[in-house]
Amino acid sequence: MNLNEQIEKIVKANGASFYGTETAQEDSNTIYRVFITKEGGVNLDLCAEISNELSVFFDVNPPMHGAYFLEVSSPGIERKLENPTHFIAAVGERVKFKINGGDKERGEMVSADETGFSIEKKGEAVRFDYCNISKAKTYFEWNKTK
Repeated sequence: MNLNEQIEKIVKANGASFYGTETAQEDSNTIYRVFITKEGGVNLDLCAEISNELSVFFDVNPPMHGAYFLEVSSPGIERKLENPTHFIAAVGERVKFKINGGDKERGEMVSADETGFSIEKKGEAVRFDYCNISKAKTYFEWNKTK
């Protein structure tokens, strides 16, 4: 079982879903982030429980060489979409993405499957294959009130 499968097993045992990981450098600190999701939302207690269990696991199976800080959190309202599971879970949300070659698109995602997704443009569904996308994320459009 690889590291992500082990992390997923620990996360699922706590009633959440594993979204992914990221390594970040902030100032002189290395941060290993584990992102989780849960129907109804992720709260601080859940993050703390999973963090405690992952800490014990990482003491024996470190996710990286050298010192690091562990963070467990939700991926957020504006999150990266990196695999078909992420796209499928984001159907009905607004997405923006970059097509290989530089063009940018945005719109509401109306469907997604194992090979690609569709957004609504001018009342029609327009399909894009994952292999042609270099970067994608959800975005939140704040309503402006007068």
